[in-house]
Amino acid sequence: MNRLRLPVCGLLLFAFMLPALHALEKQPAGVYRARRAALGAKLQGGVAVLFAAEESPLDFMPYRQDSNFYYLTGWTEPGAALMIVGASPQGATPRAYKEILFLPARDLHMEKYTGVKMDAATPDAPQTAGVDAVEPMASLPAELASLVAADRALGRNLWTQPDAPAAKALVDFTATALGTTALPQPRDVTTPTGQLRLFKDASEIALIEKASEASILAQRVMMQWWVKPGMTERAIAGAMTAVWMENGCERPSYSPIVGSGPNSTVLHYSANDRTMQTGELLVVDAACEYSMYAADITRTVPVGGHFTARQREIYEIVLGAQRAAIAAFAVGKSTINDRDRRDPNSLDTAAYNYINTHGKNLHGQPLGPYWLHGLGHTVGIDVHDPANYPQVLKPGMVFTIEPGVYIPEENLGVRIECDFLVGADGKLIDLDAKLPHTADEVEAAMRAK
Repeated sequence: MNRLRLPVCGLLLFAFMLPALHALEKQPAGVYRARRAALGAKLQGGVAVLFAAEESPLDFMPYRQDSNFYYLTGWTEPGAALMIVGASPQGATPRAYKEILFLPARDLHMEKYTGVKMDAATPDAPQTAGVDAVEPMASLPAELASLVAADRALGRNLWTQPDAPAAKALVDFTATALGTTALPQPRDVTTPTGQLRLFKDASEIALIEKASEASILAQRVMMQWWVKPGMTERAIAGAMTAVWMENGCERPSYSPIVGSGPNSTVLHYSANDRTMQTGELLVVDAACEYSMYAADITRTVPVGGHFTARQREIYEIVLGAQRAAIAAFAVGKSTINDRDRRDPNSLDTAAYNYINTHGKNLHGQPLGPYWLHGLGHTVGIDVHDPANYPQVLKPGMVFTIEPGVYIPEENLGVRIECDFLVGADGKLIDLDAKLPHTADEVEAAMRAK
């Protein structure tokens, strides 16, 4: 028990360094409406219907809203649908832009367990929801059928989520209501929505920064208090989760990867069930969501508090690869996640060339083959936000730079991952700058108490 007391004290000390905010920080209603209007402009006079995420059948899995639905509405409850009608002033049947949030009927019995819900009959429902109109969910099929009946060409310009069962049911019912065997295959509404999500506004950036702050805090707690011989990987994940939630984050932004020794060489290791030993490396790829926005951070630390000469060599090669990618960055020109690794504009190429020309394996061969993945990805509401890879990097984008070297025959894996924002001036901003980067900084953080 005495061995655990100090880490717990440290955990509590750090947990209260950030404001204890627990409710989602939503953006102003006008921000969500502007996004809906922007999507409407991309529909080419069409109509889009999006559905909220379904509830999980497992009670221990908390509800998380569909990312696109949340981006457009800020709505956090299941059972809803959103219709956006794109303006078509020159069409055969001229239409103005229109938006409707459809809500399910209240279940007064269930509300004894879940709390009071809002429906279309709730006073001031549109103002509360921040949309132009709120109607009962039962009205959705008739609303869509009425639109298509007035302009049959609209049936060829219907946009939905391709994987939503409710969307397929709606399209099939609409076809039946119109007396036809089937409507044309709907278009994928996640594509134009993803194009909008790629560029973050100021309030989104602020939320990502808060996710990064809490994630950095948990990484520091991990380094200072929890990485010790005899500690389990799962204990590390649990301690970090506690810090995130104490600082207002609702969940991890992905399943924590805490891999020690041989597990450090497994890219998406998830069991987290091993006990750490002195002399090993520990790869900790773990971060959190703050108000639905994600961070993504990885650090590699020595279990005994000090890197061996070989571990330090590989660590510095990986850090050098990250720095090479940063140095090669040119706004509007550089790309991320180009697996070809030959394009001179690709940051992947810069990082790969560094790894492949620095250091050798035990047989004297280059280390290039020991890098198993792309250099990075975009980050936002999802930890892997939508992008069209290889993605050209422009102002307002947030992405990771995460080179790694994984050498199974040495039980030695190193990954260093930071989140970067492309600023309005075209320069890179390291959102994780406050977290140790170099081997010396990591060792110093592990000594600090």
